[in-house]
Amino acid sequence: MRTQVVIIGAGPSGLLLGQLLTRSGIDNVIVERQSADHVLSRIRAGVLEQGTVDLLRQAGVAERLEQEGQVHEGVEFAIHGQRERLDLNDLLDGRCVTVYGQTEVTRDLMAARQASGAPTFYQASEVQPHELKGERPYVTCQVAGETLRIDCDYIAGCDGFHGVSRRSIPDGVLTEYERVYPFGWLGLLSDTPPAADELIYVNHPRGFALCSMRSATRSRYYLQVEAGDSVENWSDERFWEELKARLPAETAAQLVTGPSLEKSIAPLRSYVVEPMQYGRLFLVGDAAHIVPPTGAKGLNLALGDVRNLHLLLERAYRSGDASCLERYSALCLKRIWAAVRFSWWMTTALHRFPDTDAFTQRVQDAELQALLDSRAGRTTLAENYVGLPFPALD
Repeated sequence: MRTQVVIIGAGPSGLLLGQLLTRSGIDNVIVERQSADHVLSRIRAGVLEQGTVDLLRQAGVAERLEQEGQVHEGVEFAIHGQRERLDLNDLLDGRCVTVYGQTEVTRDLMAARQASGAPTFYQASEVQPHELKGERPYVTCQVAGETLRIDCDYIAGCDGFHGVSRRSIPDGVLTEYERVYPFGWLGLLSDTPPAADELIYVNHPRGFALCSMRSATRSRYYLQVEAGDSVENWSDERFWEELKARLPAETAAQLVTGPSLEKSIAPLRSYVVEPMQYGRLFLVGDAAHIVPPTGAKGLNLALGDVRNLHLLLERAYRSGDASCLERYSALCLKRIWAAVRFSWWMTTALHRFPDTDAFTQRVQDAELQALLDSRAGRTTLAENYVGLPFPALD
């Protein structure tokens, strides 16, 4: 089998890249080790930056997003029991974020992929890229018990942190940067109305909390918990009681509770590899970088990588000059490190660290309050939260 680009991974990054390439007339094949149902079962973030929404519109997959997505013109911070609203719309001349679940983004992209007729192989095992530094790379895998070889020009590794793409790069090529945080997020999903119309980030002596949502009737809440904690330690009753203890009193009194649809604990880490390319293999999204979810940057950063790779591949095929592809890493990494910094700062400013003394804690509180007391500080927060501009190719 022959194509121009093989995409490893059928999450939102791989599907969006396939959609954009197909619309540009560039043939592509997607291989995914899981089933389509499994991909759709993943519970992930749902805050889309302005640039991400614009990119999904460009890809022709935003119809349902525009009908069902919740446009948020602000975000709230709860500090010392008081809620303070950051007016994104006012600070950024109309730019804002949209709440629309990653599962729904994936569902829309899957429907577009099916409509396009471009091939996707789910439940592909033993996926392996080959000849990455040569002129004729290819990917092999097992599909329905038979070996499939896909010859191509380029390979996009959209298969996440645990995928085969990054692991196919020889030792010594990549430089890894990592920060592991000494706590995790316990998340609970429930069919209850959200605690507020917009997200609330909570800084509290008992630990961080986040009130989020998926729709007007489905909520997602998070609590900071110790590293190594277990979901089994948290009954629904205990979760709701602890959340109420961390929320401002008025918000806690209005909180609607209910049975959990899903509970899970996610460890928090920052991780980046450089470079993001090796020969004809390009790493995209979680295959190259992970950020803690505090700044809502994970999916947005991944789709930013997709945007850059699509534009570079489009230029290479149209011009016949592939040298522009050598700029992929540099084009992505400046924006990635800016988001890593912001996510690290949000995590540091809003969480309680086990080794933080009283002085450091008061400085942490003062720093966050100083930003919220200044329009310049609020604008800086808003700019990073809504998403920094995509880089120009030239």
